[in-house]
Amino acid sequence: MHPGPSSFRLNIEQVSASEAVPQATSRSGLVFAIAAYVLWGGLPLYFLALQPAGAFEIVAWRVLFSLVFCAIVVLATRAWHPLVALLRRPRIVLIMGAAGVLIYVNWQTYVYGVESGRVVEAALGYFINPIVTVFLGVIFLRERLRLTQWIAVGVSIAAVVVLAVGYGSLPWIALVLAFSFGLYGLVKKQVGGQVDALSGLTLETIWLTPIAIVQLLVVGATVGVTFGTVSTLNTVLMLGTCVITAIPLLLFAAAARRLPLIYMGFIQYFAPFIQFLVGVLLLHEDMPPERWFGFGLVWCALVILTIDMVASVRRQRRAGRMPVGAAGEFEPAGTASRDPLPE
Repeated sequence: MHPGPSSFRLNIEQVSASEAVPQATSRSGLVFAIAAYVLWGGLPLYFLALQPAGAFEIVAWRVLFSLVFCAIVVLATRAWHPLVALLRRPRIVLIMGAAGVLIYVNWQTYVYGVESGRVVEAALGYFINPIVTVFLGVIFLRERLRLTQWIAVGVSIAAVVVLAVGYGSLPWIALVLAFSFGLYGLVKKQVGGQVDALSGLTLETIWLTPIAIVQLLVVGATVGVTFGTVSTLNTVLMLGTCVITAIPLLLFAAAARRLPLIYMGFIQYFAPFIQFLVGVLLLHEDMPPERWFGFGLVWCALVILTIDMVASVRRQRRAGRMPVGAAGEFEPAGTASRDPLPE
């Protein structure tokens, strides 16, 4: 997934009650959020439509076309001033470079998983991402977990063990996706609200452009580049990888500004759920009983985590520690409040 989703730490203690959000803003935010996660959920079908291109070629073109798309949007919306200001801050540029490497690992692993017939395992990675993010907070941010959060983490570990037995090996695609996305959110957290979604994607793709060029050269020298040689539709779809990368991210950033965090906490499961349905119902991937049991454990862990989140909101409300009007101010890590979408 792609920045999105679950890649961002949902800090429930920092948001206010949903009643503080104007109804129109909340409604548009809900539309933006659902649209973003539905688009992310449909990515497996999009990437499969790009065959016979392989994962390395797809990701390379995705990086290059996304950079071109970002440049066009920056010029069209006259958003170059924030971007130039960020380029003058070496610390932020370096942090965005680290974020770019992590999202590259995430993209490459995800597309490889889809093309190798492991969409369900890829979906698992985004199901467990919120729990991995909680776990990373303990390791890197010295956060203290509540008992229910520890239970959710423990159940998730048990689920991974069960699924490892079911797959006959460690579900490494799911783990790489979950940890790369979790670390991506952790890195982006270091820049807080200083980097908006468009500038962030622009900086990340600038850093990744040399890798993408080298990758295309290697693909061309080995299996051959397919772009422009298969069909007009295939070429258009490959060009469209920039759109399916940038648009959901901008929609997510807009939704995060307009919705209380508790809404985002529930909607984030749309994408992996859709991907799971694609893998099971459309692509007919195997789901033996032990995998169903493993996924059941993961879903139980997510229910526990969600109940803890809701309980935390209620405690904050009773304690009166939620600032009025803050509900619409939640930002994904590294995403400033500006976005080009209407209220």
